[in-house]
Parts: sequence; structure tokens; C-alpha cells
Amino acid sequence: MKKIIINLLSIFFAISVVDGQEANKVLTLNDVVQLALEQSPHAILAKHKYRSSYWEYRSYKSSMLPALTLDANVLNFNNTYRSIPQEDGSEVYRNIPTNSSGANLSLQQNVGLTGGRIFISSDLERRDDFNADSNGISYKSTPIRIGYLQPAFQFNAYKWEKKIEPIKFEEAKKQYVLELEQIAERAINSFYNLATSQLNVDISSTNFHNNDTLYKIAQGRYNMGTIAENELLQLELSYLQSKSALAQSKIDLEISMFQLRSFLGFNELVKIKLEIDSDIPELEINLDQAFEKATENSGELLAYQRQLFEVERDVAKAKAENRFNANLYATYGLNQTAYNFNNSYEEPDNQQEFRVGIQIPILDWGEGKGRYKMAQSNQEVIRTQVQQSRIDFQQRVMLKVMQFNEQSNQVYIAAKADTVAQKRFKVAKQRFLIGKINVLDLNMASADKDMARRSNLMAQKTYWTYYYNIRQLTLFDFLNNKALETEFDSLIE
Repeated sequence: MKKIIINLLSIFFAISVVDGQEANKVLTLNDVVQLALEQSPHAILAKHKYRSSYWEYRSYKSSMLPALTLDANVLNFNNTYRSIPQEDGSEVYRNIPTNSSGANLSLQQNVGLTGGRIFISSDLERRDDFNADSNGISYKSTPIRIGYLQPAFQFNAYKWEKKIEPIKFEEAKKQYVLELEQIAERAINSFYNLATSQLNVDISSTNFHNNDTLYKIAQGRYNMGTIAENELLQLELSYLQSKSALAQSKIDLEISMFQLRSFLGFNELVKIKLEIDSDIPELEINLDQAFEKATENSGELLAYQRQLFEVERDVAKAKAENRFNANLYATYGLNQTAYNFNNSYEEPDNQQEFRVGIQIPILDWGEGKGRYKMAQSNQEVIRTQVQQSRIDFQQRVMLKVMQFNEQSNQVYIAAKADTVAQKRFKVAKQRFLIGKINVLDLNMASADKDMARRSNLMAQKTYWTYYYNIRQLTLFDFLNNKALETEFDSLIE
């Protein structure tokens, strides 16, 4: 028993150690981005949104394939009075209970080119007459029937679906990749929000200890009469403000950590500490290459093409509904009747059917013409909007590339300014301690030091934000020089 207890305690201790390791995570920017893409609720939603588009496209593809259907009528009992012709030409009503059953097997295929439908079918019917003097069972068979239905001069929906649906599916793929990039950008914002909060706690803690030390030194110098009361009060005020700032920065840190945990799908037990890498890659994006990749990969441009096809379809539909229409229906088959099943398939007779229907709008008080004109007007609006949107898209690409290429220089300047500001504060602090500068100069040097540290961090955030903005516009990874891709098949599993 003692041995068992020791083993259980060992296992419990090991689990506690593992849980403790899992509850404290040190994450880099790349770690946060990867976790966001793999497990964040936003990534899961994007995945299911793509799945919906995938099955919508599969449904379209299935509609263009042959469809085999079985239609069966197992029981149709009827007990009512019916009129029965007599030999002398008169009619009498008799109560005739009957039952009918049957089955129809049909293979249909839509013809996208013409908008028609071809079909092949076979059916069998059985009728039971319970009042018949002799055998009340009869069969009617149609071993095969071939038919074709063709709308003439009508709107061909299949033709437009063939143009639009593949574009919609390709657009859904690119939209999924785009949403992943948007999630990555949100991860960057959340990362740097927490990093800023961590930095603010570090700055506030340093300022608090510096101000505490300086205030105590100033108290001694005031008692010795080497500084004025005004300077002592100023240092006391700085000490109290830094104490308040430290408390507030800790609260802000918890809020930012909660937001990042929620974004990544972690529970409240996970404690995150970020590791900041101040190095940025040396990259300059060529504007012509950015334009080329945006044209090749952007789902936004595909969306514009789809919109043009859709309004063109709407115009064609409104035009077709405002003119002469006709339907052509033709079938050819074999059929036979008999009082037993086997004979119902012997020496079947030919059967044909041919039907033409027409629809001519005579008077609709201009309703059809109005729909057609509205569709044309909407088409011109969409064309103008698409043209302007394409120009705006190119300008966004150009602007983001220019901003990104300049931002690397801004990061260098911010890092250099941070270094200079830290050195300046150290010098100012030493000069204050020996009485060479006053409190105002010291406070100014301290404020510049803090601002430079924050500006350095924000310059890095802006750099990565601009980079992922360009990735969203081009769906291209310029660091690795390859298009952004994903395993779409794995999303359906």
C-alpha cells in the first residue's frame, strides 16, 4: 500500500508539473500568428465558411451530372362510384373498389449548352379491380421511353451558372486565404497590444523605483538646504504619479492578456509572456511585382469579374422574360398492356408524343420592359463601380508598398532614437544627482526615454502590419517568394 501511495503521489506531481508548464507560455510573434491560424475561433469560422462554399459548388457540379431517380407508388386504393358505359349506350353508376401501384425509373441529364433536358425512363403499372367477374389484375408497361424538353428563346440558367459558379468557388478559395491573412493581422495587433502593456509595466516599474530613489535623495538634500522645496514637491509628485501609473499598467496588462488568450482560444489559467524580437528582415518589395501578383492572385478582382457576369445574366433574363417563348417536348417509347406480368413486356407497341407550347406577352402595361430597363441601368452602375474599384485597388497596392518600403527605415530610426534617449536619461540622472540640472530637465529626459521605447515598439508593429496588408492584397509571401496556399482538401475532412 505504501508503494502504491508513493507512485500515485509521483504521478500527481508529474501531472502538476506538466500543467504548470502548459499554463505559462513564452510566445514570439511567429508563435502567436501560427496559433491564431491553427486554433483561434476566427480560424475555425473561416474553415466552416469555406466548407459551405465547397458544398455549394459540389451541388452545382452534381446538378450537371445525370440523375437517376426511382418513383414508386406502392398503394393507391380507391372505393367510389364511377360511371360505367352499357351496351345500349346508357351509363350506370357502380361502386368499383380498385387499387393501383407502380414504379418509374428515370435517368435525366441537363444540357447546359441549350438549357434543355434529355431523359430515359422505364415504368410499370399494376391495377387491381376487386369487382371484376374474371381476373381483375392488369398490367401496363413502358420498357423504355426517350424524351427531350427544350425551351426555345428562353433564359438559359445553366449557361450562366457554368460561367459564374466556378468563379464563385475560386473566389471562395481566395477568400479563405485572405481571411487567414486577416486573422494573422489581428494576431499581430493583439501581440503588440500585449507587448505594449508589458512594456508599460516595465517602464512604470523602472520609473517608480527611479522616482522613489530620487525622492529619498531629494529629501536628504532638502534637509541639507541644497534644493528648494518646489523641487522636492515636484519629485514627490513624480513619485506618486509613477506609483499610480504602475498600478494602472498592471491592470492594462491583465486586460491585454485576457484579450490575447480569448483570441487564441486559451483558458484563463494560461499566463502569456511575449518575447520581442527587434530584428526585422531586410526586404524591399518591387511595385511592379506587387501589381503582377495582385492581378494573378487577388480574390477581389475575381469578385469584380463575377459581379459583371451576374449583372449581364440579369439583363439576359429580363430580356428573355419580355419576349416570345416556346417549349418543345418530344418522346418516343414502347408500351404494352396485359393481364399478367410476363405478357405485359411481349411485343410492345410504339408510343410517341410531341408537344409545342408558346407564351406571348400581349399586354403587361410595360412591366417586362421596365424590368429590362432596370437591369440595364443596374448593369451600367455595376460596370462603373467595378471600374472605379479596380483603380482604387491598384492605388491601395501602390500605397501599401510605398509605406512598407519606407517603414524599414522608420524602424531603424526608432531603434536609434530609443538608444539615444536611454543614454540621455542616464546622463541626465547623473547630472541631477550632482546638481547640474533641475527637476524639469530630468522629467523631460525621462518622458523622452519612455516615448522612444514605445515608438520603437510601435514602429515594429507598423512594419508587420504593412507587410500583412500587402499579403492580403496580393496573396503572396514576399519573404519566401511564393504564393500563399493551403491544403483545401484537408479542410473538408
